[in-house]
Amino acid sequence: IAVLYLLMQISVLGVIPWQEAKDSPFIVSLYFEKIYGHAIAQVATGLVLFIAITSLFAVLLGYSRVPYAAAVDGNFFSAFGKLHPTKNFPHVSLLVLAGVAFVFSLLFKMKEVITAIIVMRIIVQFIGQAIGIILYHQKHKQEKFPYRMWLYPLPAIIGIFVWLFIFFSAEKIYIAGALGVIALGYAIYWLKEKRTA
Repeated sequence: IAVLYLLMQISVLGVIPWQEAKDSPFIVSLYFEKIYGHAIAQVATGLVLFIAITSLFAVLLGYSRVPYAAAVDGNFFSAFGKLHPTKNFPHVSLLVLAGVAFVFSLLFKMKEVITAIIVMRIIVQFIGQAIGIILYHQKHKQEKFPYRMWLYPLPAIIGIFVWLFIFFSAEKIYIAGALGVIALGYAIYWLKEKRTA
């Protein structure tokens, strides 16, 4: 993937000077317009948008399983654990996530939403997974794992520091927002545990 991404960047910079590319709001359209003209650029833009929508659809379907699984385990609101009566998918979770995503897309600019999501995912997913694998490995030392990490735990530790650097490179409002959402999640979880105890 990294090689393909670098090749794509090289091909774009071979057509568009970097000074012009850095200010382009939609680089793919500009790239195809320079080579093939306006009509082909519109077709390419349409294809990119179609792929983006299908990708978002797949992500939404996948992410709807997270609140569903948490609800089934008893760690989230039970309404999210409901499956559609005939199609057998978590319809409540899917509708709530789609609704929240729709509201956010109306209230904020796309760049702001993407930056906020990335900053939050750095803490919850990327750093969390790296710490999780180290803690899991320490707790289950005698277990035989089907996969091994080369130079363990060095890649995980390097990953934590790199992601922390990226996290703290973000604007303060996104850092505060990510930490605020995580704190809100902990508060809701604590209240739910208190009610069920």
